[in-house]
Parts: sequence; structure tokens; C-alpha cells
Amino acid sequence: MAGNSKKYRSKMFRIGVEGATTDGRTIERSWLEEMAASYNRNTYGARINVEHIKGLSPDSQFGAYGDVLALKTEEVEINGEKKLALFAQIQPNDALLALNKKGQKIYTSMEIQPKFANTGKAYLVGLAVTDSPASLGTEALEFSAKHGTLTSRKQDKDNLFTAAEPAELEFEEVDDTPSKVAGLFKKVSELLGKGKQTEEQFGELAETLEAIAKHSADQAEALTAEQTARKSLETSFAKLESDLQALTKQLGNTPDPEQFKRPPATGGDGQQLATF
Repeated sequence: MAGNSKKYRSKMFRIGVEGATTDGRTIERSWLEEMAASYNRNTYGARINVEHIKGLSPDSQFGAYGDVLALKTEEVEINGEKKLALFAQIQPNDALLALNKKGQKIYTSMEIQPKFANTGKAYLVGLAVTDSPASLGTEALEFSAKHGTLTSRKQDKDNLFTAAEPAELEFEEVDDTPSKVAGLFKKVSELLGKGKQTEEQFGELAETLEAIAKHSADQAEALTAEQTARKSLETSFAKLESDLQALTKQLGNTPDPEQFKRPPATGGDGQQLATF
């Protein structure tokens, strides 16, 4: 599908709950806490796929459908029982947006690696969209665990897929245009956070502060120019309105040259009697 210049991201939505069983194992509370605490796209970005199938061709229906941006945990109540849930924020691509509009693949299933890399902690390595609701998803996954039908879809043999959770996806457009001032202040903060500056860092700090001052001056100059232009426009409008009123009054007092005017009526002695 062709790329879209607009970017979207979802609100946080639930993708898993502690205790749900798949592959004969239980989703541990600590796993959810570890995944939320350690998730970092720079370390490893979890991609979104369909039914845990990772196609090789980007043009196939089993290509990537977006990325997981962030994770957090939150207590939820399910059937009167409090449980820890994992929530995700995702960035969909056009393909996932199209599926969502059609009401397709409205459930999600996590791929969890219980011991990620050398950390020994759980990590979210993938997120699938599916049409299988949680109960049916659990049964299908347990069946697959016994018969090995999903083994080939795992990134690691020790990974597990979770039961599908209903995904209430709400997308909002992202304005990722960085603010120049925000970027400059961030740079200043980073330089100051390094403690004692070297000569090079001090020079860089001075240049950044000068850039902030220049930007502020430019903004002030632009504001002054806008105010001057607005005042000039208001003055021109007032003069135009005054001229229009004067012209309207003048035209009101000017006889219509097209209007017929009778000559004055006179009496027998040449005295003017009336005019029309």
C-alpha cells in the first residue's frame, strides 16, 4: 500500500493480562512489569504482524503493520478480580489503518520472550493482530502448543504467544515537527547536565544560548512586524470606510442626470408659477 505522509499513533490500549495461560505456561505479573520497564525501541522495536506470521515480502498481506511505541502497566478489574494488565501505544501504517476501518483483526496477541538477550528479563518482541477472541485464541494456542503448529512462527523456541485481547484502537494524527526552541533548550539541558564543561562544550553552550537569543529576537521582530501590518490594515480599512460613507452621501445629494426635468411653468405675464 502506498505510503501516507500523515503519521498516526494510538491511545494506550490493553494487550495482555497476568494469569492468562498459553503454551501451558502462565503470564507472570513480573513479566508485564519487566516488559513495561525495559521496553525501548532503540534496544529492540516490536513490530506488528498478522496472526504472528512474519512474511519476507513487504508487499504481502503478512508484512509489517506498524510498531509498538511504548508500554505501561495498570491494575484492571476483570470479573470482580483485580489483575495487572499491560497496555501499549502503537504507530500503525496504512495497512493497519485500512484493516481497522473495516473492523478486521480487532484483537491483539503478544509474543513474549521470557528471558530476553542477556538481561534474563521478559521483553515484548512482537504483537499480532488477529480475529480470534481471547477464549478461542487460548484454545487455539494450547492446541498449537501440543501439536507444534505455531512453533515456526516464534522468533525463539522459548517464546510464547498470549491469548488475544480485544483492542479498542483509537488513532490520532501525530504532529512530529520539532519546536526549534524546545530543541535548543534540550541541548542546553544536556550540556549543563554533563557537569563541568570542557572548553569545547562551553563554546557549544555559548553558541546554543546565542541561537536561543537570536530565535527569540527573530520571533519578537516577526511579532512587531505583524502588529505593524495589522495596525496599517486597520488604518486603511478605517479610511476606506470613511471614504465610502462620504461617497455615499455625495451620491445621495447629486441629481440624477438621467431624470427628466420639466421646464418651469409661467403665467401670462411671464411670472414663474411652479417648477417640477
